[in-house]
Amino acid sequence: MRTANRWRTHHCAQLRKTDVGRNVRLCGWVDRRRDHGGLVFVDLRDREGISQIVFHPEEHPEAAEIGKALHAEDLVQVEGLVARRPEGTENTGLATGEIEVVAQSVRLLNSCLPLPFPLDATVENEELRLAFRFLDLRRPRMLENLRLRHRIVRAVREYLDGQGFLDVETPILSKSTPEGARDFLVPSRMAPGSFYALPQAPQQYKQLLMVGGVERYYQIARCFRDEDLRADRQPEFTQIDLEASFVETEDVQFWVEGVLGKIFRDVLDTGLPLPFPRMSYHEAMDRYGSDKPDLRYGIDLYDVGEIFRESDLKVFRTVLDEGGVVKAVNGKGLAKMGASELAALEELARSLGAKGLAYVRVESSGWRSPIGKFLTAGQREALARTLGASEGDLLLFAADRWELACEILGRIRLRLAELSGERRAHSEWKFLWVTDFPLFAFDREEGRWTSMHHPFTRPHPEDLELLEEGRFGAVRALAYDVVLNGTELGGGSIRIHESELQQKIFSILGIDPQMQEERFGHLLRAFRYGAPPHGGVALGLDRLVMLLAGAESIRDVIAFPKNRHGADPLTGSPSGVEAKQLRELRITAGRGEA
Repeated sequence: MRTANRWRTHHCAQLRKTDVGRNVRLCGWVDRRRDHGGLVFVDLRDREGISQIVFHPEEHPEAAEIGKALHAEDLVQVEGLVARRPEGTENTGLATGEIEVVAQSVRLLNSCLPLPFPLDATVENEELRLAFRFLDLRRPRMLENLRLRHRIVRAVREYLDGQGFLDVETPILSKSTPEGARDFLVPSRMAPGSFYALPQAPQQYKQLLMVGGVERYYQIARCFRDEDLRADRQPEFTQIDLEASFVETEDVQFWVEGVLGKIFRDVLDTGLPLPFPRMSYHEAMDRYGSDKPDLRYGIDLYDVGEIFRESDLKVFRTVLDEGGVVKAVNGKGLAKMGASELAALEELARSLGAKGLAYVRVESSGWRSPIGKFLTAGQREALARTLGASEGDLLLFAADRWELACEILGRIRLRLAELSGERRAHSEWKFLWVTDFPLFAFDREEGRWTSMHHPFTRPHPEDLELLEEGRFGAVRALAYDVVLNGTELGGGSIRIHESELQQKIFSILGIDPQMQEERFGHLLRAFRYGAPPHGGVALGLDRLVMLLAGAESIRDVIAFPKNRHGADPLTGSPSGVEAKQLRELRITAGRGEA
């Protein structure tokens, strides 16, 4: 890295005892200042690290006067001589801890106002941090997150370049084809009344690149979705996007594992066991209650419906008679859970749609439970055998539709892992491929079929007959998600490349022929010009960096994120605009607009 110029000869982290006696010039911010009754010490910080500067008033009085007046985050240029620290004062915690720079001259480049928050401490007020993001980014943890992100992207590019992928940019101003989250719309001045959309993903463009013969494409792609936010969502985010022609599911999975393997080698200096395990969507939901299961915890869900098939417990019998299931999970060692904690679990279950949450405390004196009187000795024995129950365990039950019962206990499972301390104790990396997702999901509120992933996903070839028979809920997709420690890193699929099949899928989703032509005519037309079989995947870069950085939110690994309300406290966006701008766009200012 070239450093030497008129501003500085070294970064603050570069100097070592081999540099003793050298005249150097450093630039940086005042990290800390300590006045020892004559001698003044300043820890000078730049992006790379810290060097200690010492001011001797008897040797360089002018420099010492400036040094005494410095405040936190003042920006200075220091010229001086590298010296060994006196014996016993070395700082083994610093790379530069054996030396110090004796200041001969100091130039105040820019002073700093009193800080709104300390840069060397945890700051809970995220709104304040975002409002002063330019200061927040100076904190070593934030700088390290950005450096980590850079190293991850570099590893991605190096690997995919070696696999013959071309880095191709796709448009940011695109066509609105709403089929998932809401689009961000951009009015066109040159076509009044018409709008661009910011892309939710480069999905259609990367498929068109395959039709264009590019064969292997990737992009560090910016994506935009107007949706409610949470810790791992932003209105604008970045994904590692790739698409390839003449591929099967295993090819795409091989490349994703290769990318992630290189990232972990280059960034964390650790290897990953490859290939990742595979699990069907049905097994993941049935065993773990989630399509993105966290495999670090040995807590499984069990189907205990047959045990209650002839039970006197009417609430379970009714669900089973109506085609539902009874699922159970064993909270090992949690029988002594307090009433308030148990009530919180029941409230969690109800928030997910459960009518209640049955439980059994397995105690030395027997099974204590509101449903205990309905359990025969044989049923208790069967439950203990199935669930591996023993004294001190807490058994929890959910009775409902299969999907809902699994989801309820899946969330309970994660809470049990927290309560037992198991979730905090694990620091390993557990990857998983989840495959064979349903192609469609039925929206009960709207009374129609929707895509589980997106409408360009290819049906499983073994299920094409089910598609023709109208058994849409049973059709599987050639789709796959890669999961890390209970977080979906990304997903992809083998795509539809025939116009006839694509039109059929659109029709099932309630998109009539006229709307198909208006929204997707360009894609359907392209499929009639020798479109190759193709597939791909998109990995969430922000989520990946968040996990590797050990951050709580993707906001901590994005340079300038939006807050929980989709706003930027730093710049004040979104904001009103001048009436002249609206007139140019032929938009009438409404309430709350300039």
